[in-house]
Amino acid sequence: MDKETKDLKVLALFTRVYCADHHAARERDVVVPGIASTAKGHYCTECADFLSYAIDRRRCCPLDPKPSCRHCTIHCYRPGHRDKVREIMRYSGKVLIMRGRFDLLWHYFF
Repeated sequence: MDKETKDLKVLALFTRVYCADHHAARERDVVVPGIASTAKGHYCTECADFLSYAIDRRRCCPLDPKPSCRHCTIHCYRPGHRDKVREIMRYSGKVLIMRGRFDLLWHYFF
């Protein structure tokens, strides 16, 4: 599995956890080409739009090799989306680690 696919799977998982805990109405399925089985899930309209935007930004990254967004010199997200991705990652990371997903610690630190 390449790094881009792994990053997109983590992003979809984190967004799905955040949406399930914060938004009652889940209206849309998001299918991401190449990672459909992992990204598919029910999302509210706001989270589905955010996830689509974030996936587009990740796929258009001009850097090779791609550093983690936290250590990147180029910020691809618009300012409002940067705050949203921080909020989603912060919340979902804690929740998933508390659920026993220690494999995500590697993604967090690197």
